[in-house]
Amino acid sequence: EPTTGLDPVMTEAINQLIIETQKNFSLTCVVISHDIDSIFKIGHKIAMLYEGKIIEYGTPEEIKNSRNPVLLQFLSGSTEGPMKIM
Repeated sequence: EPTTGLDPVMTEAINQLIIETQKNFSLTCVVISHDIDSIFKIGHKIAMLYEGKIIEYGTPEEIKNSRNPVLLQFLSGSTEGPMKIM
């Protein structure tokens, strides 16, 4: 999780570093994070894991338009929905 605990300025610097490194070296980067804003900014494809399984996979736009109830609950930060909270 490359941006965990960072302030907004450093988060943006790390996001740009990942984007530029991927672009300049034609790399495939796998980034694991709970920072939704960063993931939407740097990801070309996004996968969401829930209970050990990929429950949604697509471009940032496809993820934003998903109707998957678990994904919607996660993105909204709601405690109500199909996700088990403790």
